[in-house]
Amino acid sequence: MFEEKNLHTKIGNIELGERPIFLAPMEDVTDIGFRMLCKRFGAAMVYTEFVSAEALIRDIKSTVKKLTISDEERPVGIQIYGRDIDAMVEAAKIVEQAGPDLIDLNFGCPVKKVAGKGAGAGMLQNIPKMLEITQKVVDAVSLPVTAKTRLGWNHEQLIITTLAEQLQDCGIKALTIHGRTRSQMYTGEADWTLIGEVKHNPRIHIPIIGNGDIKSLDDADRAFDAFGVDAVMIGRATFGCPWIFSRNELTLDEKIDVLEEQLRINVERIDEYRGILHTRRHLAASPVFKGIPNFRETRIAMLRAEKKDDLLAILERCREQLR
Repeated sequence: MFEEKNLHTKIGNIELGERPIFLAPMEDVTDIGFRMLCKRFGAAMVYTEFVSAEALIRDIKSTVKKLTISDEERPVGIQIYGRDIDAMVEAAKIVEQAGPDLIDLNFGCPVKKVAGKGAGAGMLQNIPKMLEITQKVVDAVSLPVTAKTRLGWNHEQLIITTLAEQLQDCGIKALTIHGRTRSQMYTGEADWTLIGEVKHNPRIHIPIIGNGDIKSLDDADRAFDAFGVDAVMIGRATFGCPWIFSRNELTLDEKIDVLEEQLRINVERIDEYRGILHTRRHLAASPVFKGIPNFRETRIAMLRAEKKDDLLAILERCREQLR
């Protein structure tokens, strides 16, 4: 068990309190409605869906919409990914104008359409380029720049201990480490021992945020106790469950109220089509509906709903079945 050195975590000038828990940036998941609810239930920091640098500089409408943030969700970070140095720098400048509290560099996404093209976790195969992107983005913007990555490309290349120092030397203000390699994707168990080693490297002075297999606040507490990280980030366990950040247990009725509110926020802040698209992903994954007999049919109906009122009606039927 590591001794905690810092009771309060700070990234740049952003005060995050004691043992802060973050919402991970996730494509098609961390929309504005979801972020606002996670913030309400206790998330210390939230992130937008990750943003393609190439799409942003081409002014692709759906990508630009991802930059929409609200003061109610602060502090909020916007995460960008890409493989081209100039595009990443230009995208960072555009993101800065959107007014987030920090800019995060995605060097950890393992999916083929990102990593396979050399972006995200693909950067783990080109460390000089990763460091050049980091340095140039840090130099180009006035906001704090942070990064998120993995332990290495595979188990033969567990480079995170050295890489953390190199990224710190480029000027990042915090580093998030997912305790898996790219080759693992999301399989197997996250290895937090290397995250702990990075945190307790005497040459590391920036906050280290641990990520991977955190499914509850109890898991987060154990990670703080065992590895001494400055913050813990929760990803997949948040799907359809923004109250995961709360120490207070909600009733089933209250949870359904929250999901309905998420739908309303997303339709209002994004648009009906994309707002529904985002929300129904959460609904289909939410643990709330596990008690409904033959939920598969209801789940299919949720995933097919195209109107807000239709989706609200399905939720109300679920409420009645759970009573």
